[in-house]
Amino acid sequence: MRRLSILLALLLGAAALSAQAAQAPAPAQGRPAVRSNQSATLTPVPLVPLVDLRVRNPQTGREVAFSMQVLLLLTAISLAPSLLILLTSFLRVSIVLDFVKRALSLQQVPPNQVLMGISLFLTVFIMWPTFQTMYADSIKPMSDGTIGVEEAYRAAERPLRLFMYKQLQANPENIRLFMSMRGLPKPATLADVPTYVLVPSFILNELTVAFKIGILLYIPFIIIDMVVASILMSMGMIMLPPVMISMPFKLVLFVLVDGWGLLTQQLVRSFL
Repeated sequence: MRRLSILLALLLGAAALSAQAAQAPAPAQGRPAVRSNQSATLTPVPLVPLVDLRVRNPQTGREVAFSMQVLLLLTAISLAPSLLILLTSFLRVSIVLDFVKRALSLQQVPPNQVLMGISLFLTVFIMWPTFQTMYADSIKPMSDGTIGVEEAYRAAERPLRLFMYKQLQANPENIRLFMSMRGLPKPATLADVPTYVLVPSFILNELTVAFKIGILLYIPFIIIDMVVASILMSMGMIMLPPVMISMPFKLVLFVLVDGWGLLTQQLVRSFL
């Protein structure tokens, strides 16, 4: 009986599986599978433009000249920050402003970026007549095609040389120094001074003038520091830093005398 019951159970299970297989729908033959909406909708591929840089031999002399002009232009652009710093009033203005910050015992106010921005715009203000002359005599004619690159360079160099020489008129010792080191004869006019002699002479002169202005700015603030330090020593406050007491007094003095206005006015007048 036990074997008979097991056999009947197996037969009933097989019958149930055959019935489920008969009820399942058979896939239609010859009919393609239906794609989903996501796969049916194709995303367009963005087209990236092709950048083709070719190096070939120049066909004419004009192409060689154009390549040299592009090379000189890229060289001038890479040297533009150094030229702006060393051949303009930027050097003197930036050094004087840094001296003021140190004389006031200020560490983070104003930030160096602010000082450099002030120096830049003061330089533009001071050098604007020179820049206008350079544009009118050099850049504009070259863009119009009336002069070449060499003539444009000479025309742009002339007003800048006049500006540098004007700052050296009161003290031409630096020009004599560099002329003697190169073994050149004494110049009779400005045209006799080469540019490679005028530029380092101008840089040394600007450093000297900026340091002189910085020393004069330091004197009143040093006096305040000495007075405050003496008072603190007499009161026995040895552990108290004098800078903490003297800095507010220096700021009050600087604001009361309109320090920024006087400093800017004297800096601009020093170049006129």
